[in-house]
Amino acid sequence: MEQLSFFAVPSPCVGVCQSDSRGYCLGCLRSRDERFNWMSFSELQKQDVIRLCLQRKKRRQFALHKARQQELLNQQMAHTPQLDFEDKQNSVDDVDLADFSLDD
Repeated sequence: MEQLSFFAVPSPCVGVCQSDSRGYCLGCLRSRDERFNWMSFSELQKQDVIRLCLQRKKRRQFALHKARQQELLNQQMAHTPQLDFEDKQNSVDDVDLADFSLDD
């Protein structure tokens, strides 16, 4: 059942009309089809597009947040390297014990 709306759904366009690598607008996060067909969409379809744009915005913000956290972690590790006592070149698997004997 379609809910009656008193006002037309305004376009989410913010005037930044450039696409990212996945084809979404950098400004409003609509897909190419969503941008080109906006005027022919019903009010319900427009509301659905806005809902999708909000989800995309939240996912983008979360991805940026995770990237910042990883960058800070990498910077912290560069300034405070952990002590590594394991010799990578002579690991236990690489040592040949065939000639080893406890008898003198």
